[in-house]
Amino acid sequence: MKNSCFKLLFLFVAVSGILSSCSKDLNRYPANQVFSDSVYNTPAGYKMSLANVYGGYTLTGTSGPGSSDIAGVDAGTSDFIRCLWNVQELPTDEAVCAWGDPGVPDFHNLSWNGADPILVGLYARSLYQIALCNDFITHCTPSSYKSHNFSVADTQNVAYYRAEARFLRAYQYSILMDAFANPPFATETTPVGSLSFPNQIKRADLFKYIESELLACSNILTPPHQNEYGRADQAAAWALLARIYLNAEVYTGTPRYTDAITYSKKVINAGYSLMPNYSNLFKGDNNLNNPEIILAISYDGLNTQTYGGTTFLVNSSCTNSTYDPIAKTGYTMASANSGVPSGGWSGNRSTSGLTNLFPTPDTSVDKRGLFLNTQGVTSTITSVAQFNQGIPVIKFTNITSTGVEAEPSAGGTFCSTDFPLFRLAEQYLIYAEAVLRGGSGGDNSTALNYINLLRTRAYGNASGNFATIQLSNILDERGRELFWECFRRTDLIRFNEFTTSTYLWPWKGGVSSGTAVDSHYNIYPIPNTDLQANSNLKQNTGY
Repeated sequence: MKNSCFKLLFLFVAVSGILSSCSKDLNRYPANQVFSDSVYNTPAGYKMSLANVYGGYTLTGTSGPGSSDIAGVDAGTSDFIRCLWNVQELPTDEAVCAWGDPGVPDFHNLSWNGADPILVGLYARSLYQIALCNDFITHCTPSSYKSHNFSVADTQNVAYYRAEARFLRAYQYSILMDAFANPPFATETTPVGSLSFPNQIKRADLFKYIESELLACSNILTPPHQNEYGRADQAAAWALLARIYLNAEVYTGTPRYTDAITYSKKVINAGYSLMPNYSNLFKGDNNLNNPEIILAISYDGLNTQTYGGTTFLVNSSCTNSTYDPIAKTGYTMASANSGVPSGGWSGNRSTSGLTNLFPTPDTSVDKRGLFLNTQGVTSTITSVAQFNQGIPVIKFTNITSTGVEAEPSAGGTFCSTDFPLFRLAEQYLIYAEAVLRGGSGGDNSTALNYINLLRTRAYGNASGNFATIQLSNILDERGRELFWECFRRTDLIRFNEFTTSTYLWPWKGGVSSGTAVDSHYNIYPIPNTDLQANSNLKQNTGY
């Protein structure tokens, strides 16, 4: 069993009775009253409530892997990472899915609408997480606990907890800002009731709010490396600031590349280092001795089971058979080789747009090319529904760095691999891109050095290093370094290649050779259900 953050998650599961009695009343909107006030009578109660906030990232519900704590949203479309991955990867060159489930084909076709269940799931999950944060923050003011005679140390811990909740709320709002642009907005001071619905906020205004929250809580959070694994600290806030500053021109119309350099440098100088072996970043024991991860979502295949998260990433990208009845030939990796011997869902794999970023589909040159090219598999996709068309991705696995299955669950399906939300490599890439886009406070030689540190790790030596770098190198390098980590849609939009004809990949826009689509698809629609429920909301342009 994992330690640190999982102490929080077990507390989360332990209070499932409280959760199940109140979560259905949230109606997927930010709310203020979630826990009974009695929970906040002790320092342990505060930590238990914080566990609830973090637990919503890992679990879809408190009654097992098939449960959902969000009213009206199925567990299969309410997991945070599963939904985020679908909306960030499936519409791009990095992934295609064989499944015909409602909404899934629309992503690669770039033809979704406001009724898409996956979009509803991400939107609802983010709002639900914000609701939990709002409730927690409400109870973390000095006036809330002054009558409990907390010690100085306990009072300081509550201040840390509150800052963490503010960070997590800002992070969820950054997801809504990026995907939906103009979501409903509520904080701990927003009135809640059957006749009260949140107002809508403009994207640029939401950016200002997120920025101000991150700047404020970064002065309160624990210093880098001082918090428990899986909990936010100052470096996480700096990393998110660097990320939103890199995309500020998309969000607000005003570039903030100098600020992106400033905050990526703060993370880079905070004592993190690259994991020597790239593939170990995504294995079943990536929580151990990992100097690169700044903040991760923690999973445990035995004790915190979900059909989302890395369980989804691993199972959806492998098959449960070593033989393919369609191709009548030997097939790709069986699920047992991924550390999920009873899993394997035959869904997601790559398009040639991703594999073409690497000199060769195998790992003999650039070791980040974690693909499996074997008999019975073709890189050409004539039918999206055929799993043996498109090169399988083996980046995430439930096998540990020592080659054994990580904490196997009773069902042989659930994974213990953590998902990195922030890691040092991204900050190197942010710094380099911001410099090349004209930000001040950095320099080209340092930017080149950071990119070459990634390439030296990838190649095992300096043979793949760049002599010079251009902006186009950065997009490709981000594809090689960060693929399947929920960045690609945002990156392609920033480089004006997501909806345009500048860059086409197989089945972009539903055409085998790829085609441009209308620019309104750069932003997702507000779900129809919330438009009907909340008269304060207006649909995004084009939907």
